[in-house]
Amino acid sequence: MIIDDDAVLSRMLGEFLSEEGFSVTTATNGEDGAVLALSGRFAAVILDIMLPRINGVEVLRRVRAESAVPVIMLTARGTFVDRIVGLELGADDYVAKPYHPRELVARLRAILRRTNGPRREGALTLGALNLDSARRDASWQSQPIDLTATEFKLLETLMISGENVATKDALSLTVLGRTRQPYDRSIDVHASNLRLKLEKATTGEIMVETIRGVGYRLRAAS
Repeated sequence: MIIDDDAVLSRMLGEFLSEEGFSVTTATNGEDGAVLALSGRFAAVILDIMLPRINGVEVLRRVRAESAVPVIMLTARGTFVDRIVGLELGADDYVAKPYHPRELVARLRAILRRTNGPRREGALTLGALNLDSARRDASWQSQPIDLTATEFKLLETLMISGENVATKDALSLTVLGRTRQPYDRSIDVHASNLRLKLEKATTGEIMVETIRGVGYRLRAAS
């Protein structure tokens, strides 16, 4: 699903994605895009920030209130705040305009691999925290924890790492499917989002620990 009011760019991107094997639907305003994104018909959403009626940030807010469908935000180059806001609201990744279609396809395929790729057998546990990779299910004391695809993959990676610190570079490759670039705070924002959700769900029993300048580790309070 492409939500972008630039009809020419959307058509060109849609043609490129079609050649890459994707089936594409487009919307040119935020209200229609939000409705379509929540329809359950799409494997992923490519969402521009600057949209008529309602902007991309509000579209993302509405989508995340009801759905974990993967979302890639399109941001104007240099709008660092928009990127961080998008990630904080639950975007899985972002691409700055102007962009090369191949970069966007690479990001899209990485997200779809995380969502639909091979899954580990069995469950991971830390105290009463349970993560079932095969079912894409995370829970605390049998109560589900609502995570985006990226947050789920991040939690899975941290649980597999155990007592070892997962570096930001390694997390970027494993979780986002790309090499971390200088000043790229994507993993930091996803880790912050995951930390808040885990603290709320577990009442502080499970924590995402920051190892300053290195990466992250999952810890039980006890």
